[in-house]
Amino acid sequence: MRAQDQPGRWERYFWPVLATALFLAFWYCAVVWSGTKIFPSPREVVRGLAELIHEGVLYHDIIDSLRRVAIGYFAAVALGIPLGLLFGWYSAVNQVVNPVVQILRPISPIAWIPVAIILFGVGDYAAIFLVFLGAFFPIVVTCVDSVANVPLIYRRAGSNFGLTPPQLLSRVVFPAALPQILVGLRIALGIGWLVVVAGEMIAVSSGLGFLIIDSRNSGKRYDLVVGAMLLIGVIGLMLDLLFRRIETMKPVRWGFRHES
Repeated sequence: MRAQDQPGRWERYFWPVLATALFLAFWYCAVVWSGTKIFPSPREVVRGLAELIHEGVLYHDIIDSLRRVAIGYFAAVALGIPLGLLFGWYSAVNQVVNPVVQILRPISPIAWIPVAIILFGVGDYAAIFLVFLGAFFPIVVTCVDSVANVPLIYRRAGSNFGLTPPQLLSRVVFPAALPQILVGLRIALGIGWLVVVAGEMIAVSSGLGFLIIDSRNSGKRYDLVVGAMLLIGVIGLMLDLLFRRIETMKPVRWGFRHES
């Protein structure tokens, strides 16, 4: 992107704030014009969230959701990246395991909820397992493709310098593939955040997902339902922005990128 095409500092903040303000105004007007007594207005949502904060409930639900995502996600990273690099480096191994991966990958993590409950019961482990499944396969597939996209000249240059295959993989191929791997990690984190909310609606008794279903069933508190939904979106946005900031760090910017 050319320098003159990049938005100024004020534009990067002004337009998102304006879009958010217009969305809230439309939401408020739609509630008022429709005369609905069920769907809450922005003011009612804020009042409901303030009530949860005062009671000390909201903080614990957010922490519980983030904790489950962190455990399941980092477990998927710890296992998925080495396996993905291994499968991408050894094409013969990839040919053996790829059919299994491609069969399991399209299965929605939500479909695993009954299996998770059978294996782990109702509790944290079931939700963590679902997050792990949601993040694991995108990480593996991204790593395999990232290694395959590293130019052959990189590998030949490393071999000419006397690097052994493990050194070539760790010092040349992995850093070159890292930008693409980070994209896969960001996508996997988003999937994990989606999955934990669904899992908490069924398999646990805390977290933002549980807050949604509990607010719906206990008194039909739709102000809390919508508030929890908005919190899920805001936290997801913050996690995505964090990963985008990591992608711009100097240690990963040198990696291989296709030239247009």
